[in-house]
Amino acid sequence: MRALRISDAVALAAAYVRNRDYLSPWEPMRPEEYYTVDWQSSDIANRLVAQEAGEAYPLGLFDGDRLVGRFNMPGIVRGPFQSAGLGYWVDGAYAGRGLASGAVQAIVEMARDELGLHRIEASTLLHNAASQRVLLKAGFQQIGMAPRYLQIAGKWQDHNLYQVVLHD
Repeated sequence: MRALRISDAVALAAAYVRNRDYLSPWEPMRPEEYYTVDWQSSDIANRLVAQEAGEAYPLGLFDGDRLVGRFNMPGIVRGPFQSAGLGYWVDGAYAGRGLASGAVQAIVEMARDELGLHRIEASTLLHNAASQRVLLKAGFQQIGMAPRYLQIAGKWQDHNLYQVVLHD
């Protein structure tokens, strides 16, 4: 796992095309352009600007040159909050192998030890038991449920909310 680079746009677009059906129940509806190298290149560029400003951290999980997972810590807030969100997915062909669990645990350690964050928050659809297990293994605790929290697969859906506190 490493920070994304502009040159990863080809691998990222290929991963989204490869996983389009697999990810569709868990993600917002995407325009056709989303699955292109140009879209992904622009998105990575925007995320790298946010990273440079200390506001985000975009990561990719690779098997050789093949991108097999995407992990994002957007919305890093400093000051008294010292917090970030976390979003992620793993390629359907690699799911169930513990890759997401290992990556999220590594992100928690990086957020605490390198970024100096106090907490990370994440959410899952109520029926996404696999993602909930990933978060729980990494020390997250459920802190609530948000009705109609995000528009996923074309409809507003309830989400369980999780957080991990990184410092006492």
